[in-house]
Amino acid sequence: MESARELRKFVAPEFVFGNGAARLAGRYVHNLGGTRCLVVTDPGVMRNGHADTVIGSLTAYGIAHAVFQDISPNPRDVEVQRGVEAYHREGCDAIVAVGGGSPIDCAKGIGIVASNGGSISLYEGVDAIPKPMPPLVCVPTTAGSAADVSQFAIITDTTRMVKIAIVSKAAVADVSLIDPSTTKSMSRDLTAATGIDTLTHAIEAFASNASGPITDMFALEAISLVNTHLPQVLADGDDDTAREGMALACLNAGLAFSNAILGAVHAMAHSLGGLLDLPHGECNAILLPFVVRRNFDAAPVRYARVANALGIDVGGTPATAIRDALFDRLMTLRTAAGFTRGLSAFGVTREQIGRLARLAVEDPCLATNPEALDIADIESLYAEAL
Repeated sequence: MESARELRKFVAPEFVFGNGAARLAGRYVHNLGGTRCLVVTDPGVMRNGHADTVIGSLTAYGIAHAVFQDISPNPRDVEVQRGVEAYHREGCDAIVAVGGGSPIDCAKGIGIVASNGGSISLYEGVDAIPKPMPPLVCVPTTAGSAADVSQFAIITDTTRMVKIAIVSKAAVADVSLIDPSTTKSMSRDLTAATGIDTLTHAIEAFASNASGPITDMFALEAISLVNTHLPQVLADGDDDTAREGMALACLNAGLAFSNAILGAVHAMAHSLGGLLDLPHGECNAILLPFVVRRNFDAAPVRYARVANALGIDVGGTPATAIRDALFDRLMTLRTAAGFTRGLSAFGVTREQIGRLARLAVEDPCLATNPEALDIADIESLYAEAL
């Protein structure tokens, strides 16, 4: 209970949760004073019709719009800059992000630069954004990144080939409209990747050395929800209850990690994504069991509670046995989600491990990892995950 007496800050945007939330975009942009909106999305979301739903809502409120969809799965600084140019060229005064973490992070980058000028790399780090973004409404269509409710924006710096983390209250959306029905358009592979991303967010937030009673509450609930609903939704992507459960898990995990930050899994995954443009969710899936096993002795009580939330009976069990059972459970979840390959299957070589580790130790997520890890430790973890 001592930690409950410490000063804690908790940051979250307004959010609306439930089927049909996406149709409220026009109302919220109108309430925020927007008259011409840049809709930031990607080609896949355009094809599945979710952007059209949002655009229809904007039109119903008399709000003009322009669409920007030139976005990669790992959004890049040059894409942010093109989005800023579109925002100014079209005379926009608000932004709506529709899609997964890539469009939402890119939309945040566009908003930051539109208000502050320069390039997005200038705002790397913590609380480095002087002026607030234009009004930003997020409509997430996946259940993984939680970028819609977090203080984070992750953008690839194409000059340095690294993912930069922007962490600031100024990067928090005005509102997130979380509509679980939109996630039914995800493929099984994307459902699996985003589901493991949610689990990773929750576990790292709970184990973080910046965690607290409020973030713990959200993180443990997210782990339990994933344990229940990820197998269900992978078995039947049309299961409404499972889709709602995973969307709620994502929301809970996002509220947790936005405030408690993350750990070595994300630091290492960001390095892989920045240098080699690898898929974030699958990188997390590959790395998570090994990082948890390495961290376990630094926070055995916390990881025992993670194990319990994942359905492992920890009563009277020695710590080493809990560690091994938790590793096995995470490997089982990873395999059931379809992630059976190691990093070498993506072309990662032993010769690249040194550079990847050097990039990972500079990532701000490593600062809140429960165990202090150096370059040699990170190199060892990459080697295990090959």
